[in-house]
Formats: sequence, C-alpha cells, structure tokens
Amino acid sequence: MTQHPADIQTAVREQPGQKPLIHMSGLRKVYRKKNQEFLAVSDVSMDIHEGDLISLVGPSGCGKSTLLKILAGLHGHDGGTLTIGESNGTSFTPGRDVGMVFQQPVLLKWRTILQNLLLPADILGLNRKAATTRAHELLEMVGLGGFADKMPYELSGGMQQRAAIARALIHDPKLVLMDEPFGALDALTREKMNLEMLRIWEETGKTFVVVTHSIQEAIFLGSHCAVLTAGPARMADFFPIDLPAPRRLQIKTSPEFGDYVRRVYDLLGVD
Repeated sequence: MTQHPADIQTAVREQPGQKPLIHMSGLRKVYRKKNQEFLAVSDVSMDIHEGDLISLVGPSGCGKSTLLKILAGLHGHDGGTLTIGESNGTSFTPGRDVGMVFQQPVLLKWRTILQNLLLPADILGLNRKAATTRAHELLEMVGLGGFADKMPYELSGGMQQRAAIARALIHDPKLVLMDEPFGALDALTREKMNLEMLRIWEETGKTFVVVTHSIQEAIFLGSHCAVLTAGPARMADFFPIDLPAPRRLQIKTSPEFGDYVRRVYDLLGVD
C-alpha cells in the first residue's frame, strides 16, 4: 500500500535536523499608492516542508492571494523573514521552480491543450522534445490522455482545470501555488476535483500551497491548514490534519473531520 504524503511528512518532522523548504517569520506586506499605505499582510509565520500540501483559508480580502504572490516572487515583503530552499540546501529560483494555478484555467483559446501545456516550457527555453514527452505523461496523469489535440472550448470546466494543473507541473517545479483553483466549478465537479487534486499530489510528491475560501475544502485537502484572520492577514493557527489516508468524500461525515472544521469556525468567529 502506498504511503500517503501526509503520513510521510508527519514522520519527517520528527527527524532531528530536518529543515523546511519554506520558512516564514513575522512576514509583512504593505501596498503603497501615492501617499497612502495599505497593510495587506501583518504577521504570518509558518514552516512548510517538502511534500506538504498547505491549505490557506480565511475571509475574502484577508491577504491569502498576496501571500501566494510573495511566495511566487511576484511581490517582495516589507518586514519579517522569508527563506525558500536556503535552510534545507535546496536550490530555488522564483519562476523556474514555481508552478501557478489560478481560479480560471487561463488557457489560450487559439492553442491546443498540448500547446497550452508547453507554454511554460517555451518561455523557459526547455528542450522541446523532452517537454513534449513530459506533457503527454502529465496529460495521462490528469486523465486527459486523449485530449492533447483538442482546443480549450472542447473541454468542460473541470477538464480545463486539470489541464491547467498539468501545465503548472510541466517544468517540474519544486513548489506549486494554487489560488482558489476550484472556485469557479459547480459543487459536484469541485468535489471530484478535490479527489483528483489529492491523487496528483500523492503521485507527484510536490509541495503545494492552496488558497481556498471553503473551510471544508481546506480540511479535506490539506496535510496542514493555515488559518488567516480578516485583513490584514495575521496567522490565527497553523496545524497538521491527521485524517485517514487515502481520503474519500465520506470522511466529511466523520466526527474527526467535524472537529477540524469547528476548530477553524472558532478561529474565524463563525457561530
């Protein structure tokens, strides 16, 4: 039986000297426009280890997306400490070692699915033949093996988002950042994509950070959950999620799942 990454990470954290891939301490971000300042992130601290799936949950406008942009290297930070790869000796280059998935698939409508997957490889100047081979492997992994030559409009919303996830993995990034990746999908498709997400995470062993507004989704997906307060973002809690693996949708009816959900409700002041 394959060991689930959540179980692996629990064991890894107990090993002395194990260093995180990402270390954040007192992270702070201020947006400035003319003579005005807007504090987007006030105090966020957490360690993320290789192979973690971190779910970031909190109210709209609390700074979750800003935090992702900082991790992606798109924004700097104005206070606190952020190190990626330095503490555990992993080389890390923003852009090259980051894959991004957004709420909308953002597939170019004039390119085939295969050509969309190859876009990051083209931008980064990767070997075209090797990238094409990997693209076909990723399409098989996400269940789109027969759709390489299809155009985006020929795929359903869930299938397009699978293609977007495959595209984020084409250049073999060390970190995959997902900003409300299933927010635009209907409820049933969203639940199916949650299961697909866990399968992809398990198969790739990548480190994922996933932003969501859904408390239930955060608990179901995460090996760990980071709860952020209403903006400016402040860390209310960061805890491991110890649920049986592999996870199935039925687990949402279990008392253990309900306990985690109530924990987040309490932190966010939801009655």
